Amino acid sequence: MEKLCSKIRAAIDKYSMIDEGDTVAVGISGGKDSLVLLECLCRIRQYYPKKFTLKAITCDPCFGGKETDLNEIGHLCERWGVEYIICRTSLAKIIFEERKEKNPCSLCAKMRRGILHKAAKENGCNKIALGHHFNDAVQTFVMNLFDCGNISCFSPKSYLSNRELWLIRPMIFCEENEIVRAANKYKLPVVKSECPADGNTERKAVDTLIKELKVKYPDIEAKIMGAMQRGNISGWGL
Repeated sequence: MEKLCSKIRAAIDKYSMIDEGDTVAVGISGGKDSLVLLECLCRIRQYYPKKFTLKAITCDPCFGGKETDLNEIGHLCERWGVEYIICRTSLAKIIFEERKEKNPCSLCAKMRRGILHKAAKENGCNKIALGHHFNDAVQTFVMNLFDCGNISCFSPKSYLSNRELWLIRPMIFCEENEIVRAANKYKLPVVKSECPADGNTERKAVDTLIKELKVKYPDIEAKIMGAMQRGNISGWGL
């Protein structure tokens, strides 16, 4: 966990993600990425020179009409002294039953973002920390290139003027395999997604493609990341 904390702090410092007095909402999906992010930010908060407050927010889609059991995540937040806010929703019903979306991920992500942004603002947060990591960034770049013909990616730090909120992604230098090891080692309470589309997405297909390319080009991910930084794509070169 110490190595991940070091990489997260490096990202925070490089892109000026946290300022004195910030109240940061950590978006908790229940997956390994967001839980490791929360654990690391709680540790960093203890020694970081700029004092900040953490809150955790989960948007529960309520798959199958049932509330997700988030008790263990609640206990983790209690241990670290972090307020935990759960937003129960009808997202699953709207997307899969009422609208019967054939490609549900985009709409679901958009609606969850809206709920998260609203909850963060209502609970006094000025920043939202998301659990996107190094591999997510590379995959997003490739998806945007192949699917949309755009040279772009999500940004390490961006401002939502309509909400007056900053979005920060402190794990952009952390690789997925490191995150998996940390989540397992520290027995973080990962909640398995009940989404019917889980594991059958465009992102998963791109992940598979990149793994195939790595057989011939082992450092392809590092080269893509380096290209984004050198070209200052979507603010990565700041």
